[in-house]
Amino acid sequence: MPDSETFDYLIIGAGSAGCVLANRLSKDPRNSVCLLEAGGKDNWIWFHIPVGYLFAIGNPRADWMFKTEAETGLNGRILNYPRGKVLGGCSAINAMIYMRGQREDYDNWRQMGLEGWGWDDVRPIFRHHLDHYLGAGEHHGAGGEWRVEAPRMRWQILDSFIEAAVEAGIPRVSDFNTGSNEGISYFQVNQKNGRRWSAARGFLRPALSRPNLKVETHAHATRILFEGKRAIGVEILQNGNLRRVMARKEVILSAGAIASPQLLQLSGIGNGAFLQEHGIDVVHHLPGVGENLQDHLQLRPIYKVSGVRTLNEEYRSLVKKGQMALEYALFRKGPLTMAPSQLGAFTRSSPDYATPNLQFHIQPLSLDKFGEDPHPFPAFTASVCNLRPTSRGTVRIRSSKAGEAPSIRPNYLSTDEDQRVAVDALRLVRQIIAMPALQKYRPEEYKPGAQLTTDDELLNGARDIGTTIFHPVGTAKMGTDSDPMAVTDARLRVRGIENLRVIDASIMPAITSGNTNSPTLMIADKGASMILEDQAQTRVEVLRSA
Repeated sequence: MPDSETFDYLIIGAGSAGCVLANRLSKDPRNSVCLLEAGGKDNWIWFHIPVGYLFAIGNPRADWMFKTEAETGLNGRILNYPRGKVLGGCSAINAMIYMRGQREDYDNWRQMGLEGWGWDDVRPIFRHHLDHYLGAGEHHGAGGEWRVEAPRMRWQILDSFIEAAVEAGIPRVSDFNTGSNEGISYFQVNQKNGRRWSAARGFLRPALSRPNLKVETHAHATRILFEGKRAIGVEILQNGNLRRVMARKEVILSAGAIASPQLLQLSGIGNGAFLQEHGIDVVHHLPGVGENLQDHLQLRPIYKVSGVRTLNEEYRSLVKKGQMALEYALFRKGPLTMAPSQLGAFTRSSPDYATPNLQFHIQPLSLDKFGEDPHPFPAFTASVCNLRPTSRGTVRIRSSKAGEAPSIRPNYLSTDEDQRVAVDALRLVRQIIAMPALQKYRPEEYKPGAQLTTDDELLNGARDIGTTIFHPVGTAKMGTDSDPMAVTDARLRVRGIENLRVIDASIMPAITSGNTNSPTLMIADKGASMILEDQAQTRVEVLRSA
């Protein structure tokens, strides 16, 4: 393998965004493209069977195994912080939930001065790359790379939760992806015929036969290379050897909301004083790198039930496990097709909010944390998260060593508003559980505990049961010239640096109101179009000057 290779475009990170970029940029045979992935190939069975997330999360084969610092807002607890370590990135281990967010999310970006990022701008991109099971229509496309299907099984406990939510005033809805997601319904999922549909399957695999695309796995980027303030390539560690991969046109950083700011900092882009403390030469002072971390904190109330089937007891039965495996093998149906959450709801924690600020993920099972076995008693989980948290955290390197995990501090529940929403969310859960449709199963609050009744007690309960829902964004946010913490501009170019863009979830200035994977694909698709537009403009200018 040569010590150095050169391509037109160099993409760092083959997660959700990187797979889209590789597909779009290599479509023109005139472009040579290299896609670098620090993880391995998606050739493990649990990357493809939907329930495989139970075995992938917390497994070093599939997960970077990051952890947060001790979170004051969570009573000092340290959380596991899963990130995909494989072609397809988090789309290979995530919840498979197809969710765009709300119209207002993107219109808010546009109102920040980020032209081209409003709902009317991004909605056609979502439609274009979609292959929806209902076919093309007003809100969805058909024939695209991103497959969306209906869930392949139902549970009585979840149907009853729908009835209870309706009794509590939450309307039924058939589609969460029309610009408004208010209501309750089963989630649509990124699956095809009962198998997980990751970004690697949808976007990367169709492009692998192109001779102008090269994909490298186990290629860990250690630093971006510069000539002055112009990005020219990247240094990678692969199979124990350091080598360089160079870019004629652009280096594109798509390593995600944790690894992208980490690599920028290791490469000398970030808060200058902080970088110097770690002995890193400053290429460009950009204080917003690693700041503005946002995540959806999910509170996971658990209720024991009786007289209704849940996955807890079936998981512990060898006979039932055998039946599940057979049902999946023969029909691609049953519990092995389940996403982590099957039922969703969007509503308001109080009348103070113009659009829903809460999302429910309801599950016919309960466990202490993902990667562990379900509880030994029948139960369901009514997870609820604050969609637009005001708390902000950080991602910062611990040292100049590329192999050392960064310090992750989400700072959950650090604002009065987030604390109030958490308490109101737990009270709303209890209101739904009290409805007749669920009372017939004699629900008993296992966590946080029915004995907690005051606001202070419920807030402390939220601190005990809150955990990440795996949606970190914002750590290299785009912004206008007037924003001193902006890392990229509206065309995703790193400010003050030539030929370097960040294209992944880290560029979100504010988190979207729902699951963040499909918005990340949209960002990558739009970012690729920007790159190709700029390339075409450069060609025109060259011809004019000839």
